[in-house]
Amino acid sequence: MGRYVGAIDQGTTSSRFIIFDREGRIVSVAQKEHAQIYPRPGWVEHDAAEIWRNTQAVIDEALAKAKLAASDLSAVGIANQRETTLVWDRRSGEPLHNALVWQDTRVDQMANRLAEEGGKDRLRAKTGLPLASYFSGLKLAWLLENVPGLRRKAEAGEVLFGTMDSWVLWNLTGGVDGGRHITDVTNASRTQLLDIERLAWDDDILALFGIPKAVLPTVVSSSEIYGEARGTLAGVPVAGILGDQQAALVGQACFQPGEAKNTYGTGAFTLMNTGEHPFASQCGLLTTVAYKFGDAKAVYALEGAIAITGALVQWLRDNLGLIGTSAEIEPLARSVENNGDVYFVPAFSGLYAPHWREDARGVVCGLTRFANKGHIARAVLEASAYQTRDVLEAMEKDSKIAIRELRADGGMAANELLMQFQSDILGVPVVRPKVTETTALGAAYAAGLAVGYWASTEDLIRNWGVDKRWHPGMAEGTRDHLLASWNKALERSLGWVG
Repeated sequence: MGRYVGAIDQGTTSSRFIIFDREGRIVSVAQKEHAQIYPRPGWVEHDAAEIWRNTQAVIDEALAKAKLAASDLSAVGIANQRETTLVWDRRSGEPLHNALVWQDTRVDQMANRLAEEGGKDRLRAKTGLPLASYFSGLKLAWLLENVPGLRRKAEAGEVLFGTMDSWVLWNLTGGVDGGRHITDVTNASRTQLLDIERLAWDDDILALFGIPKAVLPTVVSSSEIYGEARGTLAGVPVAGILGDQQAALVGQACFQPGEAKNTYGTGAFTLMNTGEHPFASQCGLLTTVAYKFGDAKAVYALEGAIAITGALVQWLRDNLGLIGTSAEIEPLARSVENNGDVYFVPAFSGLYAPHWREDARGVVCGLTRFANKGHIARAVLEASAYQTRDVLEAMEKDSKIAIRELRADGGMAANELLMQFQSDILGVPVVRPKVTETTALGAAYAAGLAVGYWASTEDLIRNWGVDKRWHPGMAEGTRDHLLASWNKALERSLGWVG
């Protein structure tokens, strides 16, 4: 058995390959960004061929950096941006359209039409999800309707559909030469085509969306040997797949019901483990599969998905030029004592959990002549914390479980000002683990468990360690004022479209 485990982390803005040791420490990492394509307002696409090239490049680079060979790896796992939707040609392996990214809103009208006919929650009992532009099923339906000749090819069995885990794994295991066309239960649960209790594609929903079953991947567990890699990783078992947020839950060792984590990435995603039964949300959250290790029962989670958190920092950098690098936002925000009563609601593509309002758009509220770029920077950071609080409040209402602490990870967890403000506005401690690359770590854990590199989840719990803990220090009156103002700003973002 090799000394290490590798993880492909195929994210929204970049692809990475990270190699971990038995203690969950990073041995080597390589990362490569890919283009964000915006053909129209609200439309977001990726070039899947570019992503696969980048994936191969980062695997080569991470191995070379650490002077390792494929034989040094016991297994490789995959974590991926979820809901991003791709169709490709079974024979040539060529993508038949750019991938439609999870943030893409082009299917809003389709979602609205279906909601008018039967209510926004008509599929929630089976899928755990409301009708929204977010999920893969309607994106696939759009591609079948709008790409010339695609429906005919799909019905003839010449087209494969998948989220990015399926695309990467198919290519990794041989592509046109015997590549496996599969997806795990966590990614399948985000298509809105899966019955999450039976863990099987639902024929009624496929008929409703007009999707031929022939295009769908086989649904498998999150941790089992799917096949062997080809290319640079030749011979290494590919043995774990988790959607990125579920991977972070596993990487944070949240294996007990009630344990919760928040990943601050392009968007922010809060997941709470709810055990072996799906928990229907009354408060605008998603019910999702958290993980399924081999033959063990599936474990479920409540999830609050926020569309824009880190992406707002990128917007400040790229669209406004207020900062040169993302890291510059913290000193700029620290240049002022408070937010100057400025609030930024980043509803660039509507509001996700717990509001689910596609008609919302971004607003900045409370501006006076006093406001400067420091206040804007602070409002940008605070927006992530307010949105996270809204989600956690909904979780507590749904689950009747009080959250005692929040485990934080993702790129923005490095921002100490944000972490302290998050603790202040929640009124509970926020904990950052020693390894913040929890998404890749979760994928490595799933793969390592499948091949016996780690014996059980007890090994993973032992690996988890605290890097830093923030405690709330804000006066209650201050918190109440800030939340009341945030809610006013939130109200003003609604009803902008339509």
